[in-house]
Amino acid sequence: MGEQDRPATAVVDDDASLRRSVCNLLRSRGFPTEAFPSAEEFLSSPRREIVGCLVLDLRMSGMSGLDLLRHLRAAEVQIPVVILTAQGDEGTRQRCLEAGAAAFLVKPFRAEMLLAEIRAALN
Repeated sequence: MGEQDRPATAVVDDDASLRRSVCNLLRSRGFPTEAFPSAEEFLSSPRREIVGCLVLDLRMSGMSGLDLLRHLRAAEVQIPVVILTAQGDEGTRQRCLEAGAAAFLVKPFRAEMLLAEIRAALN
């Protein structure tokens, strides 16, 4: 399956400029992309059904990224999740991985690292 044929990657981040930048990066590499400004909007969207990978900011107003990850796992939704955060301490990293995150990247991150984690999650 080529990258063009893959399910969408959803980017959930309350920072509009970062959300736009990540989406532009993914689209430039052929990844179908959906964008959501909050965890709540992701959960209420019928578009979430086409998502094959979730790129999720850890700290957002409203429901946090970790709360969304835990909510998805409790509902037995197994979408791979890549966590992005500016708060990269080891305790936070461990909590996210224990909750089921596929990857944990600290901002600023290298574009190729994010792309590699998404490719791995989709495969």
